[in-house]
Amino acid sequence: MKKRVSKKKRSSGPPPECPMHSASPTHLNSSDLTYNDYLKIPEILQLQIPQSRPAHHDEMLFIVIHQAYELWFKLILHEMETAMDQMQQGNVLRAHHFLKRIVEILRLLVQQIHILETMTPIDFLEFRDRLTPASGFQSTQFRELEFAAGLKDEKYLKYFIKRPEFVKLLKRRLGDRDLKSCYYEMLRKLGHKIPARAAKIESEGKAREIAKILESLRPIYQNPSDHLPVYLLSESLIDFDMYLTLWRQHHVRVVERVIGFKMGTGGSSGVEYLQSTTSKKCFPLLWQVRSILEKRVD
Repeated sequence: MKKRVSKKKRSSGPPPECPMHSASPTHLNSSDLTYNDYLKIPEILQLQIPQSRPAHHDEMLFIVIHQAYELWFKLILHEMETAMDQMQQGNVLRAHHFLKRIVEILRLLVQQIHILETMTPIDFLEFRDRLTPASGFQSTQFRELEFAAGLKDEKYLKYFIKRPEFVKLLKRRLGDRDLKSCYYEMLRKLGHKIPARAAKIESEGKAREIAKILESLRPIYQNPSDHLPVYLLSESLIDFDMYLTLWRQHHVRVVERVIGFKMGTGGSSGVEYLQSTTSKKCFPLLWQVRSILEKRVD
């Protein structure tokens, strides 16, 4: 009997080893399955390995917070892929649904970072040197998240130079679809007068071409009730952008509170670098379109 071979539609999406997308997931007999088996709790609880000797009490807090972030990043990427699928299929409200879920996760992440403030600066200093040269710069999933949102910057690849498999993954993300390009292409298919390859035009920064994109976005915001599904989706992209920015801003303040203006463990300027990222926007034209709206005349 021939085995069915599933065909890949594209190279995008999560890595093939992801169990949620594996062609051959591991199953247990239903009579044997327990909560701990299903969630792999024993395995997860073995992954918190302090580097300080003896282990500093607060290093466990530091590890768990960052591992929790990485799990949430994994889910965000999972939901972003589905949101992009829905946009490409023209399912506006379904795309909105998954983006709102991402927004709720980001809202949680903004609050979660403040748990680190329960660690005193002097306690963190007692194990911080053990982290060098590891750095948040090296969060592959956070870079994937940025790239998948449309914030693509090849310069970040240098921080993974010793891990060619991560470089390969991020290069794929750089060349792959993203939320911004999927959004613009969806609008074109729906009949909005968005220029072809609008995301690329936007990145090139040509004022005249950007003005055309803004004019094509104006009706969505000038008369939201006439374009309600698209308006709701557009605003969920704004929410995504806003909470990602809020997370960056809160991150800056927490880091400043814990280490002041020391250099980052990976060699960055620390707070100064983090502050420079807070002006990033994934969907700048969705913010900018508000500036060209006109008061309605009844």
